[in-house]
Amino acid sequence: MSESSAEIYLTYLNRPDVQALALTDAEIIAAVEQALDAQGRQQTTIEPRVHLVPEKDYPGHFNVLRGYIRPLGLAGVKVVGDFYRNYESGLPSELAVLNLFNPKNGAPIAIIDASDLTDMRTGAITAIGAKHLARKNSKVLGHIGARGTSYWNVRLLDSIFDFDEIRVHSRRPESRQSFAARLEEDLGKKIAVTEDWESCVRGADIVVEASRLEKPEPLLKTEWIKKGACVIPYGTMSAVELTLTDIMDKLVMDDWGQAGAGPFGALRAHVDAGKLSAQTLHAELGQIVAGFKPGRQSDQETNLFWHRGLSLSDIALGAFMLEKAARLQLGQRLRFR
Repeated sequence: MSESSAEIYLTYLNRPDVQALALTDAEIIAAVEQALDAQGRQQTTIEPRVHLVPEKDYPGHFNVLRGYIRPLGLAGVKVVGDFYRNYESGLPSELAVLNLFNPKNGAPIAIIDASDLTDMRTGAITAIGAKHLARKNSKVLGHIGARGTSYWNVRLLDSIFDFDEIRVHSRRPESRQSFAARLEEDLGKKIAVTEDWESCVRGADIVVEASRLEKPEPLLKTEWIKKGACVIPYGTMSAVELTLTDIMDKLVMDDWGQAGAGPFGALRAHVDAGKLSAQTLHAELGQIVAGFKPGRQSDQETNLFWHRGLSLSDIALGAFMLEKAARLQLGQRLRFR
């Protein structure tokens, strides 16, 4: 058969397929750690994310993430919509599609509903960051935000630290109450719902800021962060004060190339002000996972991990989903050409 008439098939995993995979906490973390290790060993290619804003008066935008993981032999592109008012119509704020490709000839390999995947891999990055940068005996988690990624942040963090106290807060009372109820059912422990940011954050060992703001607003105060804490902010619109980086012993990112990508991000202003730079950055998380840079070195350190979202974690988790789907005979085989 000539090259021009060669048949190409791809695998399509829709949301019911993804849910039927029933990925375990350990499977999710292991898949994402594989991507971080490859990144740390410079076996990947990452293109900074780009944004598409269809209309300035629409409540959201699209993120396009691109990357390649040599050990997996896969390239990938994910397009994720980030529309913060979707709850008004019963939709999650983030809807995503992941496309996996053969890097040798460009042929499509898979199309995966990546909405749940995005939430899972984000939670895994949060958990792995804390694993290396928080105190090993961290027992109090303060979590701001109740969007889709928040559930996996808390669930995967708790799988590592087994917290004594988990506090959650979000802008809408109904969202934080339902978020806490889901966590209590799945984790089997009491969740403290707070009425404000301060009571959620002050004195926590690990602070995660995953808020959904319409515009930047410094709602998380630097003075609330206790010595020795690990702070993980990743809201699209910054919710932290410019002084936050001043109290940190180590500043870590998922990928430094993402620091200047687009106008959004929790530490966008800190980069613009020179507070976070190539000189002040301690490491990328992949360098720590691969063993080339140290993570936390003492209980006294106060550390910050800013993750903007890595295409590599999408690709690695998508690859694992594809492999598990084949074992379980899930998904649809579609003809491309």
